Amino acid sequence: MTTAIHIPTTEFEKMDRCGDLDHRPRVLLGKMGLDGHDRGAKIIARTLRDSGAHVIYSGLWQTPKSLAVSARDEDVDVIAASMMSNSHMVLGPRLLESLIKIGRPDMPVHMGGILPQEDIPKLIELGVRRTFTTGVSLLDIVEAVRSETRPYAQLVADKPHPVAQLARDISLLHEDRPVRKDAKHQRPERVIGITGSPGAGKSTLVAQLAAEHTRRTKDADSNARIAVIAFDPKSPLTGGALLGDRLRVDFNTLGEAVFYRSLAISGEDYHALNGIVTLVGGCEPDDGAGYDTLFVETVGAGQNETKVRDHVDRTVVVLTPGMGDAVQMDKAGILEIADIFVCNKADHPGENELMRDLRDIAGKRPVLETVATRGEGIGELLDLLTG
Repeated sequence: MTTAIHIPTTEFEKMDRCGDLDHRPRVLLGKMGLDGHDRGAKIIARTLRDSGAHVIYSGLWQTPKSLAVSARDEDVDVIAASMMSNSHMVLGPRLLESLIKIGRPDMPVHMGGILPQEDIPKLIELGVRRTFTTGVSLLDIVEAVRSETRPYAQLVADKPHPVAQLARDISLLHEDRPVRKDAKHQRPERVIGITGSPGAGKSTLVAQLAAEHTRRTKDADSNARIAVIAFDPKSPLTGGALLGDRLRVDFNTLGEAVFYRSLAISGEDYHALNGIVTLVGGCEPDDGAGYDTLFVETVGAGQNETKVRDHVDRTVVVLTPGMGDAVQMDKAGILEIADIFVCNKADHPGENELMRDLRDIAGKRPVLETVATRGEGIGELLDLLTG
């Protein structure tokens, strides 16, 4: 929350400081305004992760609305807003107003950074729960997050916003706790798994697919929405996790057209995924339109990870040039589960060799090339997935 942290991260002891709480603290860490520096935020993110918290880092240049939507969809226990651009008295109140509009006025906001002392009482009066100025200790930040982590209730409000309630239902299900008896369960029209090794560009690919889907539905004057469930690994030592996949998604532009939820797991522990899938499909936001397409992005921690296939309708396996002998990968198993192969980063050396190997392995299964960072091949892939 403050960017003026002077303690090297190597001095911070990695240990579980949150295991005694009702659940792992979920913290949204973001920077509003024109602040282009994120070193301090990253130090705090690692500190919280190394203390056993689950940290969702939304990145730089967030708007108050985008930060509020992210916090709601991620069902966080606290928003940690880092400020450096001297706009705290404008953006802070707007964040609080946005939380009211999107159905989570109860969500606590902590603000840190370059905050003049004379403005702190005003921020507290406006509704900011806590403020942190320069020189605060890392352990103080951890303790502040701990203090905001309270037991989950089944309802987030007396008359909950449907998406806010969906986010809470997912939290409960992921923690093996009962959801509301009246929660609607319905499988989306299409559920697509995106898997592949770390560094293959899965998150960027999913972000581009979500953006393209949103553009198309807008052009068609449709209210159909897309949802993403993104899994990341949690630490075997502390139970903490850094959930950074949503960094690739431009929520400043997409707004509420995409529901995006990050979850931390160990290995391929998809125990709650079937229930989460039907909760997503059963949710209908204010205009009555639901989520017709759901992408499930896997951890991608190894070539033998194949269990996602049991939960989705189609599986996309993403590979990149230079990953090694495709025959070795085929023996490991991940290529067997593919319904569609994607050679991402197709502008990198080795693209021809990878495409040749994939065509040898694929048989009648489609093989596509993409450069997700530039949006190349995204339209063709989405056509194949939604056709």
